[in-house]
Amino acid sequence: MSKRINAKHKLDRRVGENVWGRPKSPINKRDYGPGMHGQRRKGKKSDFGLQLMAKQKLKGYYGSISEKHFERTYNEAVRRRGNTAENLIGLLECRLDALVYRAKFVPTVFAARQFVNHGHVMLNGVKTNIPSARVKPGDVVEIKEKSKNMALVLEALQSAERDIPDYIEVDPKKMTVTILRIPEFAEVPYPCTMEPNLVVEYYSS
Repeated sequence: MSKRINAKHKLDRRVGENVWGRPKSPINKRDYGPGMHGQRRKGKKSDFGLQLMAKQKLKGYYGSISEKHFERTYNEAVRRRGNTAENLIGLLECRLDALVYRAKFVPTVFAARQFVNHGHVMLNGVKTNIPSARVKPGDVVEIKEKSKNMALVLEALQSAERDIPDYIEVDPKKMTVTILRIPEFAEVPYPCTMEPNLVVEYYSS
């Protein structure tokens, strides 16, 4: 089992929340941390501990983002005008794999990364296999013709587990998705509490 797959199962219990809102999340049955010391009484976290947890939770939510890439995304958010926390969320939501996940073409963010990596997606008519590719408002993402009948895709589209947010437009027949605008933090349908302001504090300290 890879480190990333393993992390997928442990993150919920580590942060004490159902990060992706999955019905099979281990936190639904075991609301304590992973490992042999997981049931120990938890002490009060320091400010740094809260900031670190917020960063790990937000980074982990988007699946397979490395520490280096996440910090690079944060630095770009800082360079942009406006609120850094809002900019960070906007940049994360404009990733190609995040958009594929939001459109419900796949069941999980981990599947979204693999789906893009394997060349099943086109961006503005061009095959794109880079999960972190930036999608701009008005860009059209489409599932390749040969991939539209994959069981993974058909089951995900029929799932009632997640709702499609208002800032994207999905055509389930053509299997296309267009990002209408860069979302604000309040618009993003996170199933758990995210605190991007604490992430900013983490990197600023």
